[in-house]
Amino acid sequence: MIESCINAGSWLLRMGEETILRHDPEQPFVTMIRLEKRYSTNRGTVKTTVTETERVLLSDVIPVEENTLRLEGGGHSLGIHFTACPGGIELCFRGEEGWTYEFRLPAYPKEAVFGGGEQYRKVNLRGETVVNFVSEHIKAVTILEKALLPAFRYREKSHNEIGSYAPMPLFVTDRGQLILFETDRDGASRFGEDAYTFRFDSCPEKLVLLQGESYEDLAGKLAQRIPNRQYIPDWCHDGMILGIQGGTETVLEKTFAMLDAGAKVCGVWCQDWCGENRTVMGKQVWWNWEADEALYPNLKEAIAKLNARGVRFLAYINPYLVKESRLYQLCAENGYLITHEDGSIYHIRSTTFDAGMLDLTNPGAVRFIKEKLIRKNMLDLGISGWMADFGEYLPVDCVLHEGDPASLHNRWPVLWAKINREAIEEYGADDAMFFSRSGYLGIQTYAPIMWNGDQHTDLSKDYGMPCVMPASFSLAFCGAPMIHSDIGGFFTFGKMKRDDELFIRWMEMNTFSLLMRSHESLRPWANSQFDAPGVKAHTVRLTKLHAALKPYIRHCAELASRGISAMRPDFWEKMRFAEGYDPYAYFLGEDLFVCPVIRRKAVNRKLFLPEGKWIHLWSGKEYRGGLIYEVKAPLGEIPVFYRKDSAYAELFREAVQAVK
Repeated sequence: MIESCINAGSWLLRMGEETILRHDPEQPFVTMIRLEKRYSTNRGTVKTTVTETERVLLSDVIPVEENTLRLEGGGHSLGIHFTACPGGIELCFRGEEGWTYEFRLPAYPKEAVFGGGEQYRKVNLRGETVVNFVSEHIKAVTILEKALLPAFRYREKSHNEIGSYAPMPLFVTDRGQLILFETDRDGASRFGEDAYTFRFDSCPEKLVLLQGESYEDLAGKLAQRIPNRQYIPDWCHDGMILGIQGGTETVLEKTFAMLDAGAKVCGVWCQDWCGENRTVMGKQVWWNWEADEALYPNLKEAIAKLNARGVRFLAYINPYLVKESRLYQLCAENGYLITHEDGSIYHIRSTTFDAGMLDLTNPGAVRFIKEKLIRKNMLDLGISGWMADFGEYLPVDCVLHEGDPASLHNRWPVLWAKINREAIEEYGADDAMFFSRSGYLGIQTYAPIMWNGDQHTDLSKDYGMPCVMPASFSLAFCGAPMIHSDIGGFFTFGKMKRDDELFIRWMEMNTFSLLMRSHESLRPWANSQFDAPGVKAHTVRLTKLHAALKPYIRHCAELASRGISAMRPDFWEKMRFAEGYDPYAYFLGEDLFVCPVIRRKAVNRKLFLPEGKWIHLWSGKEYRGGLIYEVKAPLGEIPVFYRKDSAYAELFREAVQAVK
């Protein structure tokens, strides 16, 4: 039940017994701000300079009619209409052009706040500022610091220093409230002790406030507003997708060797299918989306050979074309690339090379992507999936075929995913898939599954393997719970490189995830791989285990396809963040509790086991929940527990027996 009360210039909006909005003249619900904003971009990393020139408090409340009012001040106004919606209330706004709008909501003592899209450093955002601007997550200066400084000199970066490929103006509190601003514009949210403030470069269309009795309840209500159409084809559960590069002969040789060794391999992911681009950073991809005949001769026949042994072939694509490539020239001639105001092509700098960006607002370019790049150059070859990379670099000062780039910047990765999804559906490739790095509100409607982007090949909590867990939790709270990470990480430079231990620890974690896929890294020759002498036996064993867990993982994926988190923080059941113990442990579904090892040379793992009766997966020993334990954690056997009364208990026992 919604109750609105206006009294002596103040306005209270209540839902049931909760005061969800409090306005008074001294602390108004809405403030209008005039900002001067300048952007400077370097390889996807955006620096913003902001100057505030005017501030108008909308302090006066003017009733208009039932459920409708105006906030006024300084000769300006904002119209608000509020109505009940399933599970809560929505406020529709009618504002003025050219202004930044700041909204203020009440904060509650000791309340924790989650979400904000994909946030890598912290699960609880209380006390933090969350930037609502899609951007490159990795910064070159951080890579250089790790590569060149002694380990003790490196300072792990704080939340405010780390960007996000997939931010969203959507938050969930551990009081059971969901806060969603429907806007595509740049902004920032601040979760202070006295109030929560949300600032956007134009007036949002709506503010949606939902209430739920559990996180699962809130996820279901969110899925009613933003449809979740994520999925994983059944073949993805039959083992691991091996990240391999180097050409047809190398791919076949490595894949068949792993199959002959007994590994369960469901796919090979060859990002260099279109050619390699050697740069100072390492081995990158030649951004020209057609098979490289020199590196991958007779690719269609090679894919058929892989398919005959139950292995799918996956590729790579992004919305850029490397300058002077064949497809770049073709798209430039047809006007398919974004431009400067003078009509010249707007080039994007990536490490040491330039590329043109396909204009996703141009109908001709969209047809070209679907029919030529995806249908003919990929699906017709028998390619079953691909990494749909990037989407976060759209310059706010470019010229598009249609629309304002500043308004479309955050929406761009969703447009990119939409085009990929439509290409698959129009082709009728029911068992094909792709995975997206970047996103925004609605990404779960188009991207079958996401991945956590480019981690460093280390165990640092800011950019290494541990950050996968907070990032996955945060994104799941925002309705996109189908997600996975690159086994082993991606960024490597100088002394920052992965050894056998890191690769195995990462592979252990991803064994208990929705999708098991490795990456050779930016410098494959300097980093441990799935078939390294000290790793190969673990790869065989863990891929067998992942495949044996297929019925349960498929169950978790089905939950995720309905918006319900598959990878859940340890406070999920209790709901209160204060009930949690470890931000780097997680539930996989309802019945598995997983504690990845994130400390080098560790042989034990200290953990808090949630309440209930649990069985240690590897030993079969029973543990009582609600207590702290130190459990053995040899390589290949991270601490994993299943509920004693789980409907999948027999499956878990049989799966472990099968790999002993």
